[in-house]
Amino acid sequence: MMLNDLISFKKKINFLVILILTCSALFAQEKETVIPQVGDTIPSKVTKTSMNKYDSATKAHSPKVAAMRSAIFPGLGQIYNKKYWKLPIVYGAMGVSAGVFFYNLKQYKDSRFAYRVKYNMRVNKTDSALYSSIKPNLEPLSEESLKFYRNQFRRDIDYSTIFFLILWGLNVVDATVDAHLKSFDVSPDLSIQFKPGYSELAKTNGLSIVLKIGK
Repeated sequence: MMLNDLISFKKKINFLVILILTCSALFAQEKETVIPQVGDTIPSKVTKTSMNKYDSATKAHSPKVAAMRSAIFPGLGQIYNKKYWKLPIVYGAMGVSAGVFFYNLKQYKDSRFAYRVKYNMRVNKTDSALYSSIKPNLEPLSEESLKFYRNQFRRDIDYSTIFFLILWGLNVVDATVDAHLKSFDVSPDLSIQFKPGYSELAKTNGLSIVLKIGK
C-alpha cells in the first residue's frame, strides 16, 4: 500500500511539473508576438524594456544549471536559486529518509544473524558459539518470528531506498521549477487568462491557459 501511495504521489508531482512547463511554453509563445518585424511600428518603451529584462533574466538564470547542481548534490540548486530557506526542508526530509534506511538495514542484519544462528543450531548442530552474539531483544523470538522480521525489514529497506530517491528527484524538480519561475514576473503588464474554445497549440477544444506580457 505504501509503494502505491508513493507512485501516486510521484504521478501528481509529474503532472504539476508538466503543467508548469506547459505554462512556460505558452508564456514564451505569447512573448514572441511582441518582437518587432520588418515594417512594423516601433514598440513602446515599456514593451522593449520588459523584453530586455526577460531576455537578461533568462540568460542569467539557467534552469538547466539548477537541475544539474541539484542532481549532483541535493540543495545546490536551491542555493543557486537563492532559496536558502528551503535547505532545512531538503536536508531534513532526505536526512530522515536516510536515517530510516540505516535503521532498517541494522535491524535486518541483526534479525538475519539471529535467524541463521538458531536455524543452524537446530538443523546443522553448529553456530552454538555465536548464540551469545544475538541481540538480547531477539533471543526470546522463535525462528519463524525472526524470519518474519527479517523479511519485513528487508522490504522496508527497499521502501526507504525508493522514498530517498523520490525525495532526491523532487529536490531536482523543485530547483528546476524555481529557476523557470525566476524569469516569469518581469513586466508590470503580466496577466493570465483562461479561454474556452479551440486551442491552436493542442489542436482540440477545451480550456486554454494564456499568459500575456507587454502590450
